[in-house]
Amino acid sequence: MLTSLGIVLLIGMIFGWLAERLHLPRIIGLLTAGILIGPYALNWLQPSLLDISSDLRQMALVIILIKAGLSLDLNDLKRVGRPAVMMSLVPASFEILGYVILTPLLLGLDHVNAAVMGAVLAAVSPAVVVPRMVYLMEHGYGTKQSIPQMIMAGASCDDIFVIVLFTTFSHMAEGGSIQWQDFLNIPLSIVLGVGVGALVGYMLVLLQRWLQQYRVALNQSLEVVLLLAVSFLLMALETALKGHVPLSGLLAVVAMAAMIRAKRQPAEVQTLSASYGKLWVAAEILLFVLVGAAVNIHYTLQAGPAALALILLALCFRSVGVWLCMQGTHLTQSERLFCVFAYLPKATVQAAIGSVPLAMGLASGQLILSVAVLGILVTAPLGALLIDQSYPHLLKQNQEKGADTAEE
Repeated sequence: MLTSLGIVLLIGMIFGWLAERLHLPRIIGLLTAGILIGPYALNWLQPSLLDISSDLRQMALVIILIKAGLSLDLNDLKRVGRPAVMMSLVPASFEILGYVILTPLLLGLDHVNAAVMGAVLAAVSPAVVVPRMVYLMEHGYGTKQSIPQMIMAGASCDDIFVIVLFTTFSHMAEGGSIQWQDFLNIPLSIVLGVGVGALVGYMLVLLQRWLQQYRVALNQSLEVVLLLAVSFLLMALETALKGHVPLSGLLAVVAMAAMIRAKRQPAEVQTLSASYGKLWVAAEILLFVLVGAAVNIHYTLQAGPAALALILLALCFRSVGVWLCMQGTHLTQSERLFCVFAYLPKATVQAAIGSVPLAMGLASGQLILSVAVLGILVTAPLGALLIDQSYPHLLKQNQEKGADTAEE
């Protein structure tokens, strides 16, 4: 497995560098590297690594979520209010509606299986969006209007909402009935995730203060390890409580880090955040190369032009949903357009649940997986490219923040 890890990191670095030299987002190079060395192409990766691929991807995602929380100003988030809540529900609902309407026409599935496909495809990718929003916050782009904060919070909740809908729709496709309790679990999962995460974060702050009283200081490396360990336990808590108490591990991790930011000294938080920024360099390669390795290119080729048209048309539905969320805000037209771009990328959730309908034995499973794979290949690079190329033109930079970053 060590050989495979070395190949992933080395090939990922090379392809990421090549993408940047071609003025493309690094994610395009990383996904391409994963597809190339994955089991459906050159097959350079050992099965032992592929068996734990989902766990490694989750670990990498935790790292960027911690950094996101350490960059998140709670006062900014309060200022966003209603649009952030709407962004977690409305765009995904519009996109699923698009699949329900269009899939029977383009691919011949019934409406229930179309809803399952829509739920698989509708989740925005925190792994693509969050690091870019963290970068914008650090460099002061859109921060006065709290645009990166709104998108980051909405993207985290969006995944929870969509996964719950996926569970419900797939149960219906198997011949079951609608479980209305599943829909009620959505807000409960969000509230409990934020509450538990904030409580754990506050306890960690108290622990640090208690240690200082006894002149015991955790060095920077130990703090990084401690936060990682607690974050992994929060993610495990979600799994342990599944079926009993709904709780979002993703939101718990972000809330924990945000609480630490709110209660610790700014200099301490900045140093801690920088440490996670360095960890993300390796974690990003691991995450997206392994996502690429999960892509079965043969399924993608079978999906065909009709599936591509379906994905692009459904994104139009999603874009309308994002635009509606921005109504009543003080954002300019260009800022609203940026929000539309930021909500396009799909990757991690689709890689995680795209094969579930096939494993469940649904007749539509193969087709759903094919469209999910195609959705990753189309929307992840497209969304990343649009975000990276548009933010200097569509968002206003907080000059004071930008100057501070330049000095650093």
